[in-house]
Amino acid sequence: MQVVVTGSIATDHLMVFPGRFADSLMKEQLESISVSFLANHLEVRRGGSAANISFGMAQLGLHPALVGAVGPDFDDYRSWLDRHGVDTDSVHVSEVHQTARFVCTTDEDGNQIATFYAGAMADAKLIELGPIEARLEGIDFLLISPNDPGAMANHAEECRQRNIPFMADPSQQLSSMNQDEVLNLIEGAAILINNEYESALIHERTGLSAQEVLERVPVRITTLGAKGALIERRGEEPVEVGVVLEKRKADPTGVGDAFRSGYLAGMAWGCDVERCAQIGATLAAYVVETVGPQEYQFSHAGFADRLGEVFGSDARAEVAAHLKIA
Repeated sequence: MQVVVTGSIATDHLMVFPGRFADSLMKEQLESISVSFLANHLEVRRGGSAANISFGMAQLGLHPALVGAVGPDFDDYRSWLDRHGVDTDSVHVSEVHQTARFVCTTDEDGNQIATFYAGAMADAKLIELGPIEARLEGIDFLLISPNDPGAMANHAEECRQRNIPFMADPSQQLSSMNQDEVLNLIEGAAILINNEYESALIHERTGLSAQEVLERVPVRITTLGAKGALIERRGEEPVEVGVVLEKRKADPTGVGDAFRSGYLAGMAWGCDVERCAQIGATLAAYVVETVGPQEYQFSHAGFADRLGEVFGSDARAEVAAHLKIA
């Protein structure tokens, strides 16, 4: 199954604040906020939603095609992704902009304050899926993850025209999208994925009820943080999947991307929705335990064992077969 992942490719600058943001914020002064947090740790890591998701899929043995826009400073990052099994041949290189930057500070409660510089991501709207489909000799499934809004709209429209099944994942871009933009993104999608806050925002922006969303999108996945994930399907009972507890809490950045990686890997293997979410939950645990969204490591046998410890021997056996281990 040829999966294409579109979206942001960025460098993450991750800082840790040894305190609580809430202790420095005054509700009555939020309209004129001016605060500074003294971080005691900085990590510069590779990131961007599309790159993170592609990396995670590659660690499970797949070879996803990454599609996004970067700057001329991308050479080392490209080499890293190529070396770890990601197809980067369809990444667009801007001649005038640098690769996007994500700057994020996390407090001791796991809350985050972040700023994103789009940079070369603005060129993503220039990318056409037709040449990519020709190079790959077909696209079986495509993920539209957070990206330049014009690019997300263009990809959705081209997927509909070319009959390419796609997952709509507005995530961080949802707050800047209006009603028409949200409706355009989800129209015709095979799957919509969001977290709890984004779910409420989708209803607020579109005026659609949960049932009306499912009339447009047959499968909706809502990630619930520590409570796991909820999968709703048109005409069927919802499916709830729990989490895989982390061995230590290092950094939550990229956890949602890892869930998507695992879910898409399960889809590529032909697993049902419950198993797909279980694979996503297992991969997400590795990210929580590691600083940086692409720094985790595991053996395929270790992955299958960890999944089986939480979700049972049948789950382990099915995933192990796809990972080609005993």
